[in-house]
Amino acid sequence: MSRDVKVMITKDGPYLITGSPLIDKQIIGIGDEDEPEKWLIGKRLPPGEPCALCRCGESKNKPFCDGAHGEIGFNGTETASRKTYEMQANVTDGPTLRLKDAPALCAVARFCDRGAGTWELTRRSDDSESREIAIEEACNCPSGRLTEWDKRTGKAIERELEQSISLVEDPQNGVSGPIWLKGGVPVQSSDGSTYEVRNRQTLCRCGNSHNKPFCDGTHIEVGFNDGDESLE
Repeated sequence: MSRDVKVMITKDGPYLITGSPLIDKQIIGIGDEDEPEKWLIGKRLPPGEPCALCRCGESKNKPFCDGAHGEIGFNGTETASRKTYEMQANVTDGPTLRLKDAPALCAVARFCDRGAGTWELTRRSDDSESREIAIEEACNCPSGRLTEWDKRTGKAIERELEQSISLVEDPQNGVSGPIWLKGGVPVQSSDGSTYEVRNRQTLCRCGNSHNKPFCDGTHIEVGFNDGDESLE
């Protein structure tokens, strides 16, 4: 169900959100292998539209903007490539699956590490269990770096996601992760153009990504913490 959600990036300022999206916390859940295995639903934030989400990482009212970007002289210059996902993606072929992988989009959520890893599981996709886990891992990738394609139908294997916004929490690393956009939420650049619309993508909210506006995992290096109780 479309909610006509849209993200507008302001120059050196916050993300402006319209469309009254559902906004909640999603927590990386660790499985028996001590690797990320599932998403756990955290608290839901009160609805409000429009709203402004912090992208400098310094707001004292996270996840919302409180004007801190102006006080610290935040440089929010967008550096991400405008190439399409298909242009950026590498391909790993397996018997029944084709994995597409755009490393520049990685948000270091690590769902791809379980078992033999998504790449090797794709190569073993004639085995039903390997195929199932490979698909699950790719679909759990919040940034959409990884997508599995069914070689028989030629179609991408994607969960149907309602337009919504989640704030990622990573208790294993003791950090808060990116803003996770789901269901094809358009992202408008501060220059007025629109990035490629994808089913899953992640926006930086620590202020330190080298691939702005998208997350590149730097929140782990800088120890970004929005004060969520799951990290205590």
